[in-house]
Amino acid sequence: MSGAESAGSGKEKRRRFEARPGFHVVGHRLALDPNASVLRALASHCGAARVAYNWAVRHVLASWSQRAAEETYGICEAERVPWRSWSLPSLRKAFNEAKHTDPFLRQWWAQNSKEAYNTGLANAAAAFDNYARSRRGERKGVAMGRPRLKSKRKARLACRFTTGTIRLDDRRHIVLPRLGRIRLHENAQPLVDAISAGGMRILSVTVRFERGRWFAVLQTEERRTITPATRPGTAVGIDLGVKTLLVMADSTGKVREVANPKHYDQALTQLRKASRTVSRRRGPDRRTGQAPSRRWEKADAVRNRVHHRVANLRENHLHQATAHIPAEYGTVVVEDLNVKGMVRNRRLSRRISDAAFGELRRQLTYKTQRHGGRLIVADRWMPSSKTCSRCGVVKAKLPLGMRVFECDACGFALDRDANAGHNLAALAVANRETGTGVAGDPGPTLAVVPKPRGAEQKTRTTRTRKGTGTRAAGATPRQRTETRDRRQDTGHEQLVL
Repeated sequence: MSGAESAGSGKEKRRRFEARPGFHVVGHRLALDPNASVLRALASHCGAARVAYNWAVRHVLASWSQRAAEETYGICEAERVPWRSWSLPSLRKAFNEAKHTDPFLRQWWAQNSKEAYNTGLANAAAAFDNYARSRRGERKGVAMGRPRLKSKRKARLACRFTTGTIRLDDRRHIVLPRLGRIRLHENAQPLVDAISAGGMRILSVTVRFERGRWFAVLQTEERRTITPATRPGTAVGIDLGVKTLLVMADSTGKVREVANPKHYDQALTQLRKASRTVSRRRGPDRRTGQAPSRRWEKADAVRNRVHHRVANLRENHLHQATAHIPAEYGTVVVEDLNVKGMVRNRRLSRRISDAAFGELRRQLTYKTQRHGGRLIVADRWMPSSKTCSRCGVVKAKLPLGMRVFECDACGFALDRDANAGHNLAALAVANRETGTGVAGDPGPTLAVVPKPRGAEQKTRTTRTRKGTGTRAAGATPRQRTETRDRRQDTGHEQLVL
């Protein structure tokens, strides 16, 4: 595999677009309202991007398979088939030669814009780059496998336009190469005014189909404008939860809550009814090649609309919940939650996924930067709920069912989520991270604060299963002594409540 990595472009760093001084890159998503002819053209362009991607994957993997076969034949390295490069220029050159000779591509490649094929080739080059970086240990996350072919039934419909005629014709229309003038479902007058004033220019447009409708995502370069927070000298600690989505406690002692609407739970009755209807129709079967019936397609569309509505309601509520926080506070402190591990709890996984903790943190990150504030991420092992916000003593145990924190040292009692919010706000005050930047430069937005105590990173005691025979018969089990409450040595004062 080392030869393939050297033949590709994995070791070469991609040149990222750098915005001009005083500008930054921002994305805008606009819903489209296409007619029947535009719908067919959009589907054709996205299908062309998928075909180009599959062609590139086959083109590169064919040399890998041939070399593996030649190795079993005993052919020496010098006489084997050479590696095929997966860099984007190499794939473009090979595809431009194949589209005139391949009987399948030669019939219809001219019907779509060249940007559609470039989208598929660029995605294939990025997939092979990620695979090579994962093999070398340079890519974070789980190990990646080889790029696979995209299915026509499951592939996400998307196509990116970077060159050609791309403009907002007016507040209700956008112009794209080969697709022409497409009507927008929403008003784009603010973007038209910003482009006319010279404060924005369009870099690329990606059309994609999601949640039952088409969208145009504009990647723009905009002039950076920072709206300062109304209370730049105040920090707020945010504790995320399932029962209450956000519990905010600021450095002045004020506590506010944002309820969790639980959109998915509210739609469970509709989903169960729609799923029963789908299960009673004749659906697709890939083993036998059975095609779905029209009644199954209609019932599946009804069920998908319920899912789409839940996703839209959740997204709208998260944006409303996170909009006013960076606009008011100069410093926002959140926890570094292990969401991937939390969803393994089969009793809470559905509600944790419905709360979308990861999306909340993502929105707080860029919205805090928009207002020139700072986002502080507390350490994952910080005992924010078990620490007394008045005296700093850490409780040995605080079960999840105990919703009120009671300090054994000073007798202080408070809701556990509000207590955690106060501790997070105190973390920002102690580190003196409150501020909005200097001269319009927000500076470092994300600051990771290590855990304030040198405790072991262990959440529970390992227990032996019943009936495993790990203890001899008649042996006396070891008596475990419960850890005493300890005072947290944070090196800073606690909030005065």
